Amino acid sequence: MTGSIRATPLGAAFDLLAAHELPDGAFFERGGSGVATGSLAEALRVGPAPDLRSLADEVSAALRGLGPSDRVAPVAIGALPFAGGPSSLFVPRRAVVRRDDGETWLIDLADPGEEPPSFRPQRVIGDLPHGAFRPRQLSEEPPSEAYARAVSAAVERIGSSDLEKVVLARTVRVDAGRRLDARRLLHRLRAVEPHCYTFAAPTDSGTLVGASPELLVSRRGDRVRSMPLAGTAPRSGDADEDRGNAEALVASAKDREEHAIVVDAVSEVLAGCCDELTFDDEPVLEPTANVWHLATRFEGALRDPSLTALDLVAELHPTPAVCGTPERLARVSIAELEGFDRGEYAGPVGWVDARGDGDWAIALRCAELSGEEATLYAGAGIVAGSVPEQELEETDRKFRAFLDSLRWG
Repeated sequence: MTGSIRATPLGAAFDLLAAHELPDGAFFERGGSGVATGSLAEALRVGPAPDLRSLADEVSAALRGLGPSDRVAPVAIGALPFAGGPSSLFVPRRAVVRRDDGETWLIDLADPGEEPPSFRPQRVIGDLPHGAFRPRQLSEEPPSEAYARAVSAAVERIGSSDLEKVVLARTVRVDAGRRLDARRLLHRLRAVEPHCYTFAAPTDSGTLVGASPELLVSRRGDRVRSMPLAGTAPRSGDADEDRGNAEALVASAKDREEHAIVVDAVSEVLAGCCDELTFDDEPVLEPTANVWHLATRFEGALRDPSLTALDLVAELHPTPAVCGTPERLARVSIAELEGFDRGEYAGPVGWVDARGDGDWAIALRCAELSGEEATLYAGAGIVAGSVPEQELEETDRKFRAFLDSLRWG
């Protein structure tokens, strides 16, 4: 893709979702800031590269080749597979970017002498939900009983080997009986989880849509942030019970162990990249609509300012929050015990621009939409003190929340 960049300012009240085009546009937003794209059918696809480090180099070269305009920089956006291997991102011909300062820009990449098409934002319309899904519309992989057995097997491995933690996931496939609408689902997820990273990204077999609470890494200039999560407890509509659940999570030795494993891994990576690295001495509570999480907030200054947000993704992914530790043993256990291909679930999702700035979340609380079907994903971190029935209930809670939002899709 060659040519010029045209940047057009949009009003501060512009809704990014109005710029997201079906069926294959991309979207990433939190608190009103982020990126929404037009169709990616004619986008520049960077990759597939053999690994994330190679992809980061290729994306940087592609974006530098386009060059920033005076005010904004072109972006690459997409979702990357959990397991690594060949990966690619898209540089859209049209994107709307809202910066942290509230400025909103329409970015068009045009070939020499070409006029960009007219911009027609689509209204974002909420609607009444469809009825709840019936049991015959849902199928589990693996079944509940098999997942509980996998958790038991993981606990045995932890007790008899060097494995300390492994994250095991399961899926629910939904036959919706109607064509699912990613924009309506995004509209609902954003309303239910306003503090999460709401995203949509094309995959080889559909569109991955979700609202993730977990920030893998954010870069603005030389400033770097991360907020890994591990340790979970249910929310309650009763204020006293909800507070009690939160306090029990903070006091839980099992959950604090699970969280400490993640913090140690993230701090080791970021300490190698950053000066002035700071993070919470104790985990803090991070609420979502249906669960509490233990979180630790990191912030630092890059030692090497040439490192891009995607370079940092390559250094950090996968964290023990979505894989386990040691990584090699955790990957083996996932391959042997889970029984399905994660695809982009639990992989990085987000964007990076020509300056190297960007935001990357972990693709959690998500589903892959394909026509009338959706595949929902949920996982739990398994450590020595894990109880299979409790881990199964944790994944069930996550499924129930997303199934309710999917009624709007």
